[in-house]
Amino acid sequence: MIQLLKSIAQQGVTLLIIEHVMKAIMMLSHRIVVLHNGEIIAEGSPAEIGSNPKVIEAYLGEEYLHVTTH
Repeated sequence: MIQLLKSIAQQGVTLLIIEHVMKAIMMLSHRIVVLHNGEIIAEGSPAEIGSNPKVIEAYLGEEYLHVTTH
């Protein structure tokens, strides 16, 4: 599915994806807006989102921080 979505995006089509599997979103996106309890808690590139403390706390967990920094 990720490859299909990537190929669609490469054709110049903008995609709006609502997904809770952060790994998939990180692989597909150039820009991410993260909602938690109906409020925007972060907005930016996958690198910015992956290092945002609010996103780590709400969705990724401390394990994510240790995996990406080691």
